[in-house]
Amino acid sequence: MPADEQPAEHDPTGGELARLVARAYRGGGPDAGRGGARRPGAGRTPHRFRAGDGAGLRAGPGPDDWDPQRLDQTLSRLVADRDWVDTLAVHGLFSRWDSLVGVQVAQHCRPEQFVDGRLAVRADSTAWATEMRLLVPTVLQRLNDQLGDGTVGRIEVRGPQPPSWRHGRFTVRGGRGPRDTYG
Repeated sequence: MPADEQPAEHDPTGGELARLVARAYRGGGPDAGRGGARRPGAGRTPHRFRAGDGAGLRAGPGPDDWDPQRLDQTLSRLVADRDWVDTLAVHGLFSRWDSLVGVQVAQHCRPEQFVDGRLAVRADSTAWATEMRLLVPTVLQRLNDQLGDGTVGRIEVRGPQPPSWRHGRFTVRGGRGPRDTYG
């Protein structure tokens, strides 16, 4: 080639173009990898392509966590990751109480509290509290069948809550109080 003639500008295509783009994306110029100067931090993998949470690379062919996900799959994974399975089962007990114990019992007895495998149930009269105490083994079996074995360990039946007779600032110590069973 004569000295006064400049070489024609090369227009890369195909695989050569892909290598140039990849090199430029990594931070090197067209001469990167051949002893060219590099910027500080060049050659590091960009944040969106780093492995996250041990799940492998987030970009590339095939489905990954960045693709649109179905809502039921996402919620199921969230519940499992946060260990909310038992908690949601218990909350389901409160919302499905009518279907679990029957409409007639549910009209008179409501679940009140669930702590450490103990379910507290409040009855609206002493007669229904007694009835519920007789039904505890059957209800306990049905709840554990529906929610998972051992979810409910014990059912504590509470009677109706009597009204408070304390009014005002003064009380009488040792007083016998009202004489009614409220139920």
